[in-house]
Amino acid sequence: MKLYVSVGPNPRIVRFFLQEKGFSIDEIRVDLVGGENRAPAFLAMNPAGQLPVLRLESGQAVCEMPVICDYLEGVLGGASLIGPTPERRAEVLAWVRRVEQAYCHPVTMAFRYGPGLRVFENRTRCLPEAAEGMAALAEDGAAWLDKQLGNRAFVAGDALSLADIVLWCFVDFAAQRAGLPIQPQNRRLTEWFARISERPAAGETAALAYGRA
Repeated sequence: MKLYVSVGPNPRIVRFFLQEKGFSIDEIRVDLVGGENRAPAFLAMNPAGQLPVLRLESGQAVCEMPVICDYLEGVLGGASLIGPTPERRAEVLAWVRRVEQAYCHPVTMAFRYGPGLRVFENRTRCLPEAAEGMAALAEDGAAWLDKQLGNRAFVAGDALSLADIVLWCFVDFAAQRAGLPIQPQNRRLTEWFARISERPAAGETAALAYGRA
């Protein structure tokens, strides 16, 4: 297997996921900023032009971050980060979906329409006038997630899961690149973020995520 990666939170999530499971996969780095992911060779593998992509030995390309993680959960051993039972898997994937809808999507759009506009404006339809509104939606999502955390140590219960990895990578990206740090009133989210930040994978995946590797 080969993992096609680039800067950004989604490739980082898969790399974080693998490190928590105790595995590594050969990586091929794609120049997203330079537009390599929009070249015909890459589009033949993933017509959406997005990263990451997992290329299997059969030649099949597994695309979309949650799908890649779900596939890896099924074929690798190590820590269970989605769930050893159908019930736990359903719980974790439901939280992944909530995190993506409430927070990750508006963060992504706020970045593309705002700080990242120069990179994306010639590649996809951008709405600069929507940047402020998307940032506000991201703040609303962060406040909602803060309430949902309650007294739990992790997003989907008492153990680290894919839901935590997805949210953590996007919260870090929001602060580092989108100008959206966690607001002080979101105390539970702040404490949760600090706990996940102590995990080795948080630091070990940072350099590539921000183009420093």
